[in-house]
Amino acid sequence: MKKIMLFTMIAGLSFSCAKKVSSENTSTKEAPKQVMTGGDSDAHGCKASAGYTWSILKKECIRVFEGTQLSHADDGKKYTTASYVIFEGNKAELFLDTQKESIILERKSEGDSWTNGDWQLIPWKGYVLKKGKDILYTGQ
Repeated sequence: MKKIMLFTMIAGLSFSCAKKVSSENTSTKEAPKQVMTGGDSDAHGCKASAGYTWSILKKECIRVFEGTQLSHADDGKKYTTASYVIFEGNKAELFLDTQKESIILERKSEGDSWTNGDWQLIPWKGYVLKKGKDILYTGQ
């Protein structure tokens, strides 16, 4: 009786430790894609995860938050976005939360407003950005 019990236990253990064979074809499974941190370069090589954006004006990757910050005009609403402007000579490049691409503005001489179509950046108590007749942003 002891031999039968011992044989049953050995047989049971050997089957329980055996490798399970799956009916799935394991060769069709794809390895999970690995995403490399900092591997988010855009077409110009700017890494958004490090805060860089391509500047048409400077022709290099910049961190727009190091430029001049513009805030929404005081209309009684609270916003969680920010927009920025950088300057290069008589040109200004706007990075707005409402625009997919930056906007280049130009001015004719020192003290004038920077303009592009109906966009106007006025140097008054800091800066005032208008589109048409509407004041959209202000900032220092």
